[in-house]
Order: sequence, then structure tokens, then C-alpha cells
Amino acid sequence: MPRARRSTAATKKGSASRGSLRTELLQLKVSDKLNPIKGSRAATRAESEASEDEGASDVLSHCSSASESVSVAEEGSGNDAQDFLSAQEQREDKVKEDIDNLTDKSAKTRLTALGGLRLSLSSQVLGDFLAERRVTFTDALERCLKKGKDEEQSLAATVLSLLCLQLGSGSEGEEVFHCLKPNLISILTDSSAGATARQSCAAALGLCCFIAAADVEDLVSCLSVLEGILTLLYSENNGAPSSQQGLVCCAIQSWALLLTICPASRIQKTLESHLPRLSGVLACESVSLRIAAGETLALLYELARDLDDDFYYEDTDALCVTLKELATDSNKYRAKTDRRKQRSIFRDVLHYIESSEFHAETIKFGLEVMYVDSWVRRRTYSTFKEALSSGVRHHLQHNEVLRDIFFMGPPLVLDAAAIKASKISRVEKHMFNSAAFKARTKARNRVRDKRADIL
Repeated sequence: MPRARRSTAATKKGSASRGSLRTELLQLKVSDKLNPIKGSRAATRAESEASEDEGASDVLSHCSSASESVSVAEEGSGNDAQDFLSAQEQREDKVKEDIDNLTDKSAKTRLTALGGLRLSLSSQVLGDFLAERRVTFTDALERCLKKGKDEEQSLAATVLSLLCLQLGSGSEGEEVFHCLKPNLISILTDSSAGATARQSCAAALGLCCFIAAADVEDLVSCLSVLEGILTLLYSENNGAPSSQQGLVCCAIQSWALLLTICPASRIQKTLESHLPRLSGVLACESVSLRIAAGETLALLYELARDLDDDFYYEDTDALCVTLKELATDSNKYRAKTDRRKQRSIFRDVLHYIESSEFHAETIKFGLEVMYVDSWVRRRTYSTFKEALSSGVRHHLQHNEVLRDIFFMGPPLVLDAAAIKASKISRVEKHMFNSAAFKARTKARNRVRDKRADIL
């Protein structure tokens, strides 16, 4: 121990300075508090002097870090609240900037602003903030719909549907819908408009009417416009031009969404006029059109059975034969993903029409679970999922408008402890996956052993 020899030698010669002696005394006092020694301290002082230097520094650093951690813990809650408020202000400033950029002369700037607004409105709940700026926002969107080209009109219609979803069915949302409804219908019915813009306007017209229309006349007028698009499907020998197949699919889905809130008299007329013609659409070449028509047929059957438990359609047997063929379709000239999707959906459609049973789907978000247990609920959820994309679960958790539509009550207020307790640790998740894998392997081995007997 070189440092110990040097210090003892200096003490014997009496050449150590007063500062070094004071340092040694302080170190000894600290070491006495840390390590109480049984017996004589003088016998072990020379051997542990070097380690005591390190112990003293460790104690001092430990005390300082402990005091810092206490101060951070005391200020943690306040810092979290401040960080949340500052982040919220930054998001609102970004939305405000994008709204202002909608009136810019540059088309590229307007497109960038519309893309930013679509992302912001689909991933956040900003109802109060947008309600204060709805007039400016509505005027800017109207300008984009009137003077913009295909891509700009398409983005503006999508942002409009998200705006109505944020504002809800109150006076603010109804005002925005009434202001921009003529522009949506104008683009939708204009054959010279871009295909993408017409599709977005068809989707926006159905969603905005579903949320914000307070008058039956608005509902009937929107249904009539969408039914006019369906004539393209009926007039082309159970098909539609390839350039307009996307438009017809969007029109069918929006039309089906609005049927879910129609009065009984309107549904009865719809069954009489559209049920036979939609059955013929199942023979068209487009997979997307067949799927849209099949889901709408199941929805019509469900609405009819809600009105009359003894509902009977005279061509049900022929329809079931067609549905069974589509549910087992294995034609190689179609893509594998299209065949798989078609078979899955038409199995569900056939099962419901034959037995009135629906295969429920479970949607999990946060600590809550929502059950999609009917074709009406499935059509509604699919519409909002397509509009919100990856933000649908966030809106299901926090957006009061969407929660009212699905009858889930006000948003839950959870503290950090409850959220942490609900999470599964990585070890528990690994153990669960291992147990599931073992059980699955055992079950498959049993089946493999009996395969020869079965054959």
C-alpha cells in the first residue's frame, strides 16, 4: 500500500502540512461513522487508510445524489404537468399553422397543410380548440374543394370528415356539414372530376351525414345522391367501368352506413328496390365490388329481421347457393389474398343469412373492450377505422363523439398506477407464450398420430 507508507513516513518526520492533517482527521471521522470497529482502531488504521478515502468520497456522492433524487421526486409531478401542457400547446400551434396555410397561394403548401391536418386530427382529440376556429377552418376547406385539383379535393374531403368527427352532432358540426355539403355533392356528381376526389367525397358525405345531420331531409337527400352513383353498378350488367369501381365501392359503403340510421319506412322501400339488384352484383368480376355487395346484403337482411322477425326473401335459396360458391371459390386466376379475403367474408355472410348468427369481433383499447356483434356495428366501426386509420383506438378511448356512437359512456379517467398495473411484464408474457406453444404442439401431435387412421 504505497499511499499508506508515504503518509506514515511523513507523519514521523513531521513534514506534513496542516491541510493534509485536517484532511486525514475528516476521513477518520467519516470512516468511524461508516464502519464501527470492534476492538482497537489503531491496529487497523494503517491498513485501511486508502480504502477510507474511497469510502468517504462514496458517502459524500451518495448523500448528494440522494438529496438530488428527493428534489426531483418532489418536482416530478409539476414537471410532468408542465411538459404535457407545453406539448399540447405545440400541437395546437402546429394545427393553427396548418389551418393558416390552407389559404396559401402555393398548391404544394396547401397539400402539405392538409396532410398535416389529417395526421393531427386522426391522432388527437381537439374538439374545443377546433370549435373556436371552425369558421376559418370551414372557409379554407371550402376554398380547397372549389378551386383545388384532384389530390387537394380528396385531402380536403378527408379532413372535413375528421373535423365533423371532432365537432360531433351539435350545432358546430351541423353548421360545418350544411356549409360544405353542396361542395361534396357537386364533386361527387361531376363526371369530369378526378376519381380520387369523387371517392373521398362519397366517403365524407356518408360519414358527415351520419354524424352531423339533424334533419331527416338531409339524410334522404344524401341517400338519393349515393343511390344515383349505384345506378352505374346496376346499368352496366352487374358491373362498373374499371375506372369507377373504387367510386362505386365507396358509394355502397356510405349508403349502407346511412341505412343504419334510416326510419323503418325508408328501409322497407330499400329492401324492395335494392335487394334483388344487389344479389346480381355478386356475379361481377371485381372482388372489391363483390365484397361490398355481400356485406351490404347481410346488413339489409339484419335490418329487415329487426323490423320483422319472420322476414322472408323469396330468392334466399338461390342467393345462398351463390354465396356458398363465393365462400369456397378457388379460381387460380385471382390473387391469393383476394381469394382468402373473399372466402372469409362470404362465409360470415352465408352463415348469418342461413342462421341469423353473427361472429362477434373484440376490439381492445386501453383497459376497455368493445364488441362488434352485428352487421350494423361492423359497418359503423369499419367506416371510422378507415377514416382514422391507426388513430381509431385513441379516439375510441378519448373521443366523446365516437364513444357516444358506440354507447360506451364518457372517457375513463385512469391514474398512472392503474395503467401500470394493467400491463403484463415481459417475463409473464414470455411464460404465457411458452405455455401456449407447448399446448398447441401437443394438440397437433395428437392429430398427426391419428392421421393414418383417418385416411
